[in-house]
Amino acid sequence: MSDQPTDLRETVRRRYAAAAVQVTEGGTACCGPQAIEIDDNFGSTLYAADDRDALPAEAVAASLGCGNPTAVADLHEGERVLDLGSGGGMDVLLSARRVGVTGKAYGLDMTEEMLALALANQKKAGATNVEFLKGTIEAIPLPANTIDVVISNCVINLSTDKPAVFAEMFRVLAPGGRIGISDVVADDVLTPAQRAERGDYVGCIAGALSFAEYREGLTAAGFTDIEVNPTHPVADGMHSAVVRAAKPATAPVGVNSGAALPQARDKSGCCR
Repeated sequence: MSDQPTDLRETVRRRYAAAAVQVTEGGTACCGPQAIEIDDNFGSTLYAADDRDALPAEAVAASLGCGNPTAVADLHEGERVLDLGSGGGMDVLLSARRVGVTGKAYGLDMTEEMLALALANQKKAGATNVEFLKGTIEAIPLPANTIDVVISNCVINLSTDKPAVFAEMFRVLAPGGRIGISDVVADDVLTPAQRAERGDYVGCIAGALSFAEYREGLTAAGFTDIEVNPTHPVADGMHSAVVRAAKPATAPVGVNSGAALPQARDKSGCCR
């Protein structure tokens, strides 16, 4: 019998690797990179034109999310931001602009081709307060209590171990830290089988949690002030949603709280 979580992760990895190659190869053509076609509910059109115009064309073309988490998170000067499933780096580069030179933006991805694209986009943007890390969102390669804001754009629904993702977000956040996430969420009345009928896993549909499941998962991880609010439909009974929550300011500080943040581990690799 096949290992289904492993098989699904590899399917996701291949899909995003192909997307990165498509953007990279398009950038060498006469007319420059073209946005990856999905539909109107996903991609760079969900961002303001000013944001898109301020970034390398390849970063914009590789945008595959269902929202704009940099707007959701309300980032401020000096904050440390982590983007889960950072892809071509669009949200990381936008975050870096918002937090300024006194802040820092980290991108975490598991797909080597996407990380290579993100690093190229970082260089083109001239962003010095950015670092991309290779790894999975279920095992974040950062110390505890070192991040102020965790963002993500339509990636958590791709994980086959969402409790681990929620626990890891809580661990890396400093007390008083917060999450600002865009993700696909299902109506509470839809069963997992019904969600699967509306789209596949790598299409960000089959793996989506319901609104109640999302709140329950975040609560179990220790988050408070939880909001899960739909923004626009992406399928019948499925929505792009804004997810906000906070780590209590009184949460105990872990032993790694004073540890230095790691340097990028594999400058030739990546992940989404």
